[in-house]
Amino acid sequence: MRDLRKKILLESGKTMSRKARSRPDSNFGSTTHSPNSSPTGSRHGSRAPSRYASEDEVSDDDPSDSLTNSVIASEDGDETISDWTDKLKDCINEILDRKRSSTQGRERYFAAYTHLARHHFADTMIEHQMHELVPAFLRSIRNGGTTEETVGALKALQMTTITTQSDSIYDQAFSILKTATEGSDEESVKVEALYTMAVATIFGGGAEVAAQELMDFAVEIVESDGNSVDAGDNGPVVTAALNIWGFLASHIDELEQQSEEALEAFTEQLDSSDADVQIAAGSNIALIFEALRAYNEQAEEDHDSKQEQLRVEAKQRGERYVPEPYNPFDLQYNQHQLVQKMTELAGQSSKTISRKDRRQLHATFNSILKSLELGKGPGYSEAGRIARESDRGGERVYAAEKVFTEFGYRNTVKGNDGRTLTIDSWSLSIRVDFLKRILGGGFTTHWSHNPAVAETFDTA
Repeated sequence: MRDLRKKILLESGKTMSRKARSRPDSNFGSTTHSPNSSPTGSRHGSRAPSRYASEDEVSDDDPSDSLTNSVIASEDGDETISDWTDKLKDCINEILDRKRSSTQGRERYFAAYTHLARHHFADTMIEHQMHELVPAFLRSIRNGGTTEETVGALKALQMTTITTQSDSIYDQAFSILKTATEGSDEESVKVEALYTMAVATIFGGGAEVAAQELMDFAVEIVESDGNSVDAGDNGPVVTAALNIWGFLASHIDELEQQSEEALEAFTEQLDSSDADVQIAAGSNIALIFEALRAYNEQAEEDHDSKQEQLRVEAKQRGERYVPEPYNPFDLQYNQHQLVQKMTELAGQSSKTISRKDRRQLHATFNSILKSLELGKGPGYSEAGRIARESDRGGERVYAAEKVFTEFGYRNTVKGNDGRTLTIDSWSLSIRVDFLKRILGGGFTTHWSHNPAVAETFDTA
Protein backbone atom coordinates (compact mmCIF):
# COMPACT_ATOMS: atom_id res chain seq x y z
CA MET A 1 0.00 0.00 0.00
CA ARG A 2 2.85 2.35 0.75
CA ASP A 3 5.27 3.21 -2.01
CA LEU A 4 7.88 5.50 -0.47
CA ARG A 5 10.03 6.51 -3.37
CA LYS A 6 13.72 6.78 -2.54
CA LYS A 7 15.77 9.62 -3.94
CA ILE A 8 18.97 8.83 -5.84
CA LEU A 9 21.93 9.79 -3.63
CA LEU A 10 23.81 12.91 -4.52
CA GLU A 11 26.74 12.03 -6.76
CA SER A 12 30.10 13.00 -5.35
CA GLY A 13 31.56 16.25 -6.55
CA LYS A 14 28.25 17.81 -7.58
CA THR A 15 26.75 20.89 -6.02
CA MET A 16 23.17 22.03 -5.66
CA SER A 17 21.76 24.72 -7.92
CA ARG A 18 20.23 27.98 -6.71
CA LYS A 19 16.81 26.70 -7.77
CA ALA A 20 17.22 23.53 -5.73
CA ARG A 21 18.47 25.53 -2.73
CA SER A 22 15.31 27.66 -2.81
CA ARG A 23 13.13 24.70 -1.81
CA PRO A 24 12.07 24.59 1.86
CA ASP A 25 13.83 21.26 2.42
CA SER A 26 17.06 22.02 0.56
CA ASN A 27 19.19 22.58 3.67
CA PHE A 28 18.37 19.29 5.30
CA GLY A 29 20.61 16.33 4.59
CA SER A 30 21.71 13.35 6.64
CA THR A 31 23.81 15.44 9.00
CA THR A 32 22.51 17.57 11.83
CA HIS A 33 22.29 21.28 11.19
CA SER A 34 22.29 24.02 13.74
CA PRO A 35 18.82 25.44 14.23
CA ASN A 36 20.38 28.85 14.52
CA SER A 37 21.86 28.83 11.04
CA SER A 38 20.29 31.35 8.74
CA PRO A 39 18.04 30.05 5.97
CA THR A 40 19.49 30.19 2.50
CA GLY A 41 16.14 30.09 0.74
CA SER A 42 13.53 32.77 0.62
CA ARG A 43 11.71 33.77 3.78
CA HIS A 44 8.87 31.40 4.65
CA GLY A 45 5.69 32.78 3.20
CA SER A 46 7.42 35.04 0.69
CA ARG A 47 6.82 34.82 -3.05
CA ALA A 48 10.16 33.82 -4.48
CA PRO A 49 10.15 33.61 -8.27
CA SER A 50 10.59 29.84 -8.44
CA ARG A 51 8.00 27.17 -9.08
CA TYR A 52 8.45 25.91 -5.50
CA ALA A 53 7.40 29.19 -3.90
CA SER A 54 3.72 28.71 -4.66
CA GLU A 55 3.39 25.22 -3.22
CA ASP A 56 0.03 26.05 -1.63
CA GLU A 57 -1.37 26.72 -5.08
CA VAL A 58 -1.92 23.68 -7.25
CA SER A 59 -3.29 23.53 -10.76
CA ASP A 60 -5.57 20.84 -12.09
CA ASP A 61 -3.09 20.13 -14.87
CA ASP A 62 -0.03 19.54 -12.74
CA PRO A 63 -0.78 19.45 -9.02
CA SER A 64 2.56 17.94 -8.08
CA ASP A 65 5.93 19.59 -8.44
CA SER A 66 9.21 17.87 -9.22
CA LEU A 67 9.95 16.80 -5.66
CA THR A 68 7.86 13.72 -6.46
CA ASN A 69 10.43 12.72 -9.05
CA SER A 70 13.58 10.78 -8.23
CA VAL A 71 15.84 13.22 -10.06
CA ILE A 72 15.59 16.96 -9.54
CA ALA A 73 16.32 19.07 -12.57
CA SER A 74 18.58 22.05 -11.93
CA GLU A 75 19.43 25.01 -14.06
CA ASP A 76 22.69 23.33 -15.03
CA GLY A 77 21.41 19.78 -15.58
CA ASP A 78 20.03 16.82 -13.67
CA GLU A 79 21.14 16.69 -10.06
CA THR A 80 19.98 14.65 -7.10
CA ILE A 81 19.49 15.38 -3.42
CA SER A 82 20.07 13.16 -0.43
CA ASP A 83 17.45 10.69 0.71
CA TRP A 84 14.23 12.50 1.71
CA THR A 85 13.78 10.18 4.67
CA ASP A 86 17.03 11.44 6.17
CA LYS A 87 15.91 15.01 5.63
CA LEU A 88 12.60 14.35 7.33
CA LYS A 89 14.35 12.69 10.27
CA ASP A 90 16.58 15.74 10.63
CA CYS A 91 13.55 18.05 10.53
CA ILE A 92 11.78 16.05 13.21
CA ASN A 93 14.87 15.94 15.43
CA GLU A 94 15.36 19.70 15.17
CA ILE A 95 11.67 20.45 15.79
CA LEU A 96 11.73 18.32 18.94
CA ASP A 97 15.00 19.86 20.19
CA ARG A 98 13.31 23.11 21.22
CA LYS A 99 15.99 24.11 23.74
CA ARG A 100 18.56 24.52 20.98
CA SER A 101 16.22 26.05 18.42
CA SER A 102 15.58 29.66 17.48
CA THR A 103 12.44 31.24 16.08
CA GLN A 104 14.05 31.43 12.64
CA GLY A 105 15.17 27.83 12.91
CA ARG A 106 11.66 26.65 13.77
CA GLU A 107 10.21 28.62 10.86
CA ARG A 108 12.64 26.87 8.54
CA TYR A 109 12.16 23.36 9.91
CA PHE A 110 8.36 23.66 9.97
CA ALA A 111 8.41 24.71 6.31
CA ALA A 112 10.72 21.85 5.36
CA TYR A 113 8.72 19.30 7.37
CA THR A 114 5.49 20.40 5.68
CA HIS A 115 7.11 20.29 2.24
CA LEU A 116 8.43 16.76 2.74
CA ALA A 117 5.21 15.49 4.35
CA ARG A 118 3.24 16.83 1.40
CA HIS A 119 5.39 15.26 -1.28
CA HIS A 120 5.88 11.87 0.42
CA PHE A 121 3.42 9.73 2.34
CA ALA A 122 5.56 9.36 5.46
CA ASP A 123 2.98 7.78 7.75
CA THR A 124 5.32 5.33 9.51
CA MET A 125 8.00 7.92 10.28
CA ILE A 126 5.56 10.55 11.49
CA GLU A 127 3.42 8.15 13.53
CA HIS A 128 6.53 7.05 15.42
CA GLN A 129 7.18 10.64 16.62
CA MET A 130 3.62 11.97 16.61
CA HIS A 131 3.13 12.10 20.37
CA GLU A 132 6.07 14.50 20.60
CA LEU A 133 5.49 16.38 17.37
CA VAL A 134 1.90 17.45 18.04
CA PRO A 135 2.72 19.14 21.39
CA ALA A 136 5.69 20.85 19.71
CA PHE A 137 3.45 22.28 16.99
CA LEU A 138 0.85 23.37 19.54
CA ARG A 139 3.50 25.24 21.56
CA SER A 140 4.42 27.27 18.50
CA ILE A 141 0.75 27.87 17.66
CA ARG A 142 0.17 29.22 21.17
CA ASN A 143 3.41 31.10 21.63
CA GLY A 144 5.03 31.53 18.23
CA GLY A 145 7.71 34.20 18.14
CA THR A 146 6.64 35.34 14.67
CA THR A 147 3.63 34.99 12.40
CA GLU A 148 5.72 32.76 10.14
CA GLU A 149 6.46 30.36 13.00
CA THR A 150 2.79 30.12 13.99
CA VAL A 151 1.57 29.64 10.42
CA GLY A 152 4.34 27.10 9.81
CA ALA A 153 3.28 25.12 12.88
CA LEU A 154 -0.36 25.17 11.74
CA LYS A 155 0.54 23.81 8.31
CA ALA A 156 2.81 21.18 9.85
CA LEU A 157 -0.05 20.10 12.13
CA GLN A 158 -2.36 19.84 9.12
CA MET A 159 0.04 17.46 7.40
CA THR A 160 0.66 15.43 10.56
CA THR A 161 -3.09 14.97 11.00
CA ILE A 162 -3.88 14.02 7.43
CA THR A 163 -0.90 11.66 7.30
CA THR A 164 -1.55 9.77 10.55
CA GLN A 165 -5.34 10.17 10.98
CA SER A 166 -4.73 9.92 14.72
CA ASP A 167 -7.96 10.07 16.73
CA SER A 168 -6.20 11.91 19.55
CA ILE A 169 -5.34 15.10 17.66
CA TYR A 170 -8.79 16.72 17.77
CA ASP A 171 -8.97 16.62 21.57
CA GLN A 172 -5.41 17.91 21.94
CA ALA A 173 -5.61 20.70 19.41
CA PHE A 174 -9.11 22.04 18.93
CA SER A 175 -9.33 24.54 21.80
CA ILE A 176 -5.87 25.92 20.97
CA LEU A 177 -6.82 26.30 17.31
CA LYS A 178 -10.05 28.08 18.18
CA THR A 179 -8.16 30.45 20.47
CA ALA A 180 -5.74 31.20 17.63
CA THR A 181 -8.65 31.94 15.30
CA GLU A 182 -10.33 34.28 17.76
CA GLY A 183 -7.30 35.82 19.44
CA SER A 184 -4.63 36.35 16.80
CA ASP A 185 -4.26 39.75 15.17
CA GLU A 186 -2.85 38.19 12.02
CA GLU A 187 -5.06 37.31 9.06
CA SER A 188 -2.82 34.43 7.96
CA VAL A 189 -2.96 32.83 11.41
CA LYS A 190 -6.76 33.03 11.53
CA VAL A 191 -7.04 31.54 8.05
CA GLU A 192 -4.67 28.62 8.70
CA ALA A 193 -6.20 27.96 12.12
CA LEU A 194 -9.64 27.63 10.52
CA TYR A 195 -8.36 25.16 7.94
CA THR A 196 -6.49 23.23 10.64
CA MET A 197 -9.66 22.99 12.75
CA ALA A 198 -11.47 21.38 9.83
CA VAL A 199 -8.60 18.96 9.17
CA ALA A 200 -8.45 18.00 12.86
CA THR A 201 -12.21 17.46 12.95
CA ILE A 202 -12.41 15.18 9.91
CA PHE A 203 -9.04 13.40 10.08
CA GLY A 204 -8.08 13.82 13.74
CA GLY A 205 -10.89 12.17 15.67
CA GLY A 206 -13.74 14.69 15.71
CA ALA A 207 -17.24 13.19 15.85
CA GLU A 208 -20.17 14.36 13.71
CA VAL A 209 -21.37 16.60 16.51
CA ALA A 210 -17.95 18.27 16.50
CA ALA A 211 -18.28 18.88 12.76
CA GLN A 212 -21.72 20.42 13.27
CA GLU A 213 -20.43 22.70 16.02
CA LEU A 214 -17.56 23.87 13.83
CA MET A 215 -20.01 24.49 10.99
CA ASP A 216 -22.05 26.69 13.34
CA PHE A 217 -18.86 28.56 14.27
CA ALA A 218 -18.08 29.08 10.58
CA VAL A 219 -21.60 30.38 9.89
CA GLU A 220 -21.18 32.91 12.72
CA ILE A 221 -18.04 34.20 11.01
CA VAL A 222 -19.83 34.44 7.67
CA GLU A 223 -22.94 36.12 9.12
CA SER A 224 -20.83 38.71 10.92
CA ASP A 225 -18.52 39.37 7.94
CA GLY A 226 -15.64 38.18 10.12
CA ASN A 227 -16.44 40.38 13.12
CA SER A 228 -17.11 37.40 15.39
CA VAL A 229 -13.37 36.63 15.27
CA ASP A 230 -12.17 40.25 15.14
CA ALA A 231 -11.66 40.14 11.38
CA GLY A 232 -14.30 42.54 10.15
CA ASP A 233 -14.77 42.61 6.36
CA ASN A 234 -11.74 40.36 5.96
CA GLY A 235 -12.21 38.47 2.70
CA PRO A 236 -9.64 35.67 3.25
CA VAL A 237 -11.01 34.88 6.73
CA VAL A 238 -14.63 34.79 5.52
CA THR A 239 -13.55 32.68 2.52
CA ALA A 240 -11.80 30.23 4.85
CA ALA A 241 -14.94 29.99 7.00
CA LEU A 242 -17.03 29.31 3.90
CA ASN A 243 -14.58 26.70 2.63
CA ILE A 244 -14.39 24.76 5.89
CA TRP A 245 -18.19 24.83 6.19
CA GLY A 246 -18.46 23.26 2.74
CA PHE A 247 -15.83 20.62 3.48
CA LEU A 248 -17.45 19.67 6.77
CA ALA A 249 -20.96 19.78 5.31
CA SER A 250 -19.95 17.34 2.59
CA HIS A 251 -19.41 14.76 5.37
CA ILE A 252 -22.77 15.30 7.13
CA ASP A 253 -25.50 12.77 6.41
CA GLU A 254 -28.52 14.99 7.11
CA LEU A 255 -27.37 18.41 6.03
CA GLU A 256 -30.88 19.76 5.52
CA GLN A 257 -31.30 20.26 9.28
CA GLN A 258 -28.50 22.85 9.33
CA SER A 259 -29.11 24.43 5.96
CA GLU A 260 -31.70 27.17 6.43
CA GLU A 261 -29.63 29.61 8.50
CA ALA A 262 -26.53 28.82 6.47
CA LEU A 263 -28.35 29.39 3.17
CA GLU A 264 -29.42 32.86 4.28
CA ALA A 265 -25.87 33.75 5.35
CA PHE A 266 -24.35 32.47 2.11
CA THR A 267 -26.93 34.26 -0.03
CA GLU A 268 -26.01 37.56 1.63
CA GLN A 269 -22.34 36.94 0.79
CA LEU A 270 -23.17 36.85 -2.92
CA ASP A 271 -23.18 40.66 -2.59
CA SER A 272 -19.60 40.65 -1.30
CA SER A 273 -16.99 42.72 -3.12
CA ASP A 274 -14.56 39.77 -2.84
CA ALA A 275 -14.79 37.28 -5.71
CA ASP A 276 -13.35 34.45 -3.59
CA VAL A 277 -16.09 34.98 -1.01
CA GLN A 278 -18.77 34.98 -3.71
CA ILE A 279 -17.44 31.80 -5.31
CA ALA A 280 -17.16 29.95 -1.99
CA ALA A 281 -20.66 31.07 -0.97
CA GLY A 282 -22.09 29.98 -4.33
CA SER A 283 -20.44 26.56 -4.11
CA ASN A 284 -21.91 26.03 -0.65
CA ILE A 285 -25.36 27.01 -1.88
CA ALA A 286 -25.04 24.46 -4.68
CA LEU A 287 -23.98 21.84 -2.11
CA ILE A 288 -27.03 22.60 0.05
CA PHE A 289 -29.44 22.08 -2.84
CA GLU A 290 -27.59 18.95 -3.95
CA ALA A 291 -27.92 17.50 -0.44
CA LEU A 292 -31.58 18.53 -0.26
CA ARG A 293 -32.28 16.86 -3.60
CA ALA A 294 -30.60 13.63 -2.49
CA TYR A 295 -32.45 13.71 0.84
CA ASN A 296 -35.85 14.16 -0.82
CA GLU A 297 -35.18 11.43 -3.38
CA GLN A 298 -34.31 8.95 -0.63
CA ALA A 299 -37.15 10.13 1.62
CA GLU A 300 -39.68 9.76 -1.20
CA GLU A 301 -38.41 6.28 -1.98
CA ASP A 302 -38.73 5.31 1.69
CA HIS A 303 -42.22 6.89 1.82
CA ASP A 304 -43.40 4.98 -1.26
CA SER A 305 -42.03 1.73 0.14
CA LYS A 306 -43.87 2.32 3.42
CA GLN A 307 -47.09 3.19 1.60
CA GLU A 308 -46.89 0.00 -0.44
CA GLN A 309 -46.41 -2.02 2.73
CA LEU A 310 -49.47 -0.37 4.32
CA ARG A 311 -51.52 -0.98 1.16
CA VAL A 312 -50.69 -4.70 1.21
CA GLU A 313 -51.53 -4.97 4.90
CA ALA A 314 -54.85 -3.16 4.38
CA LYS A 315 -55.72 -5.47 1.48
CA GLN A 316 -55.01 -8.51 3.63
CA ARG A 317 -57.48 -7.17 6.20
CA GLY A 318 -60.01 -6.46 3.50
CA GLU A 319 -59.86 -2.73 4.15
CA ARG A 320 -59.73 0.17 1.74
CA TYR A 321 -56.41 2.03 1.84
CA VAL A 322 -55.96 5.69 0.98
CA PRO A 323 -52.26 6.48 0.38
CA GLU A 324 -50.70 9.55 1.98
CA PRO A 325 -48.97 11.98 -0.40
CA TYR A 326 -45.26 12.64 0.06
CA ASN A 327 -44.42 16.13 1.28
CA PRO A 328 -40.82 16.96 0.35
CA PHE A 329 -38.60 18.87 2.74
CA ASP A 330 -38.16 22.40 1.48
CA LEU A 331 -36.14 25.41 2.56
CA GLN A 332 -37.65 28.82 3.16
CA TYR A 333 -35.83 31.20 0.83
CA ASN A 334 -36.47 33.74 -1.90
CA GLN A 335 -35.90 31.64 -5.00
CA HIS A 336 -36.38 34.50 -7.46
CA GLN A 337 -33.90 36.75 -5.65
CA LEU A 338 -31.30 33.97 -5.39
CA VAL A 339 -31.49 32.99 -9.06
CA GLN A 340 -31.46 36.63 -10.15
CA LYS A 341 -28.29 37.34 -8.16
CA MET A 342 -26.55 34.24 -9.47
CA THR A 343 -27.51 35.17 -13.02
CA GLU A 344 -25.93 38.60 -12.51
CA LEU A 345 -22.71 37.00 -11.26
CA ALA A 346 -22.68 34.54 -14.16
CA GLY A 347 -22.56 37.54 -16.50
CA GLN A 348 -20.42 39.83 -14.34
CA SER A 349 -18.76 42.46 -16.51
CA SER A 350 -17.59 45.07 -14.01
CA LYS A 351 -14.16 46.48 -14.87
CA THR A 352 -13.42 46.85 -11.15
CA ILE A 353 -12.98 43.07 -11.02
CA SER A 354 -9.89 41.45 -12.50
CA ARG A 355 -10.22 39.43 -15.69
CA LYS A 356 -9.24 36.26 -13.83
CA ASP A 357 -11.90 36.81 -11.16
CA ARG A 358 -14.53 37.53 -13.82
CA ARG A 359 -13.71 34.27 -15.58
CA GLN A 360 -13.97 32.35 -12.31
CA LEU A 361 -17.26 34.02 -11.41
CA HIS A 362 -18.70 33.28 -14.85
CA ALA A 363 -17.62 29.63 -14.80
CA THR A 364 -18.74 28.97 -11.23
CA PHE A 365 -22.16 30.60 -11.37
CA ASN A 366 -23.01 29.32 -14.84
CA SER A 367 -22.20 25.87 -13.48
CA ILE A 368 -24.33 26.44 -10.37
CA LEU A 369 -27.31 27.68 -12.39
CA LYS A 370 -27.05 24.69 -14.72
CA SER A 371 -26.79 22.42 -11.69
CA LEU A 372 -29.95 23.87 -10.13
CA GLU A 373 -31.80 23.61 -13.43
CA LEU A 374 -30.83 20.03 -14.31
CA GLY A 375 -30.24 18.53 -10.88
CA LYS A 376 -26.64 17.73 -11.86
CA GLY A 377 -23.22 18.30 -10.35
CA PRO A 378 -20.70 21.00 -11.40
CA GLY A 379 -19.43 21.38 -14.95
CA TYR A 380 -22.15 19.32 -16.61
CA SER A 381 -22.41 19.90 -20.36
CA GLU A 382 -25.58 19.27 -22.35
CA ALA A 383 -23.56 19.66 -25.53
CA GLY A 384 -22.72 16.48 -27.37
CA ARG A 385 -22.77 14.74 -30.72
CA ILE A 386 -23.92 11.66 -32.56
CA ALA A 387 -21.52 8.70 -32.58
CA ARG A 388 -19.24 8.65 -35.64
CA GLU A 389 -17.08 5.99 -37.26
CA SER A 390 -14.01 8.14 -36.65
CA ASP A 391 -14.64 7.82 -32.91
CA ARG A 392 -14.28 4.06 -33.24
CA GLY A 393 -11.25 3.89 -35.47
CA GLY A 394 -13.32 3.39 -38.60
CA GLU A 395 -15.58 0.72 -37.11
CA ARG A 396 -19.13 0.86 -38.42
CA VAL A 397 -21.75 2.75 -36.43
CA TYR A 398 -25.18 1.21 -36.89
CA ALA A 399 -28.31 3.33 -37.32
CA ALA A 400 -29.63 2.36 -33.89
CA GLU A 401 -26.42 3.68 -32.33
CA LYS A 402 -26.60 7.05 -34.05
CA VAL A 403 -28.13 8.85 -31.12
CA PHE A 404 -27.18 12.16 -29.59
CA THR A 405 -24.99 11.70 -26.52
CA GLU A 406 -24.27 14.54 -24.11
CA PHE A 407 -20.68 15.16 -23.09
CA GLY A 408 -21.82 15.18 -19.46
CA TYR A 409 -19.32 15.94 -16.72
CA ARG A 410 -16.24 17.67 -18.10
CA ASN A 411 -14.30 18.48 -14.91
CA THR A 412 -11.67 15.89 -14.07
CA VAL A 413 -8.54 15.51 -11.95
CA LYS A 414 -5.65 13.41 -13.22
CA GLY A 415 -3.23 11.52 -10.99
CA ASN A 416 0.42 10.68 -11.53
CA ASP A 417 -0.48 6.99 -11.74
CA GLY A 418 -2.79 7.50 -14.71
CA ARG A 419 -6.05 7.47 -12.81
CA THR A 420 -8.73 10.07 -13.53
CA LEU A 421 -11.32 11.39 -11.10
CA THR A 422 -14.50 12.78 -12.66
CA ILE A 423 -16.05 15.57 -10.61
CA ASP A 424 -19.73 14.64 -10.70
CA SER A 425 -21.04 16.27 -7.51
CA TRP A 426 -20.59 19.46 -5.55
CA SER A 427 -19.66 17.37 -2.55
CA LEU A 428 -16.73 15.84 -4.43
CA SER A 429 -15.73 19.17 -5.97
CA ILE A 430 -15.54 20.84 -2.56
CA ARG A 431 -13.52 17.98 -1.07
CA VAL A 432 -11.04 18.01 -3.95
CA ASP A 433 -10.56 21.78 -3.78
CA PHE A 434 -10.11 21.68 0.00
CA LEU A 435 -7.48 18.93 -0.11
CA LYS A 436 -5.65 20.58 -2.99
CA ARG A 437 -5.33 23.62 -0.77
CA ILE A 438 -3.99 21.58 2.17
CA LEU A 439 -1.71 19.22 0.22
CA GLY A 440 -0.39 21.68 -2.36
CA GLY A 441 1.99 20.08 -4.82
CA GLY A 442 1.73 16.75 -2.98
CA PHE A 443 -1.95 16.32 -3.82
CA THR A 444 -1.50 13.45 -6.28
CA THR A 445 1.06 11.72 -4.04
CA HIS A 446 -1.43 11.53 -1.18
CA TRP A 447 -4.27 10.63 -3.52
CA SER A 448 -2.19 7.65 -4.69
CA HIS A 449 -0.76 6.52 -1.35
CA ASN A 450 -2.79 7.97 1.53
CA PRO A 451 -5.91 5.82 2.07
CA ALA A 452 -7.65 8.63 3.97
CA VAL A 453 -7.49 10.90 0.92
CA ALA A 454 -8.66 8.20 -1.47
CA GLU A 455 -11.53 7.33 0.86
CA THR A 456 -12.52 11.00 1.10
CA PHE A 457 -13.09 11.03 -2.66
CA ASP A 458 -14.71 7.59 -2.82
CA THR A 459 -17.36 8.52 -0.25
CA ALA A 460 -18.26 11.98 -1.61
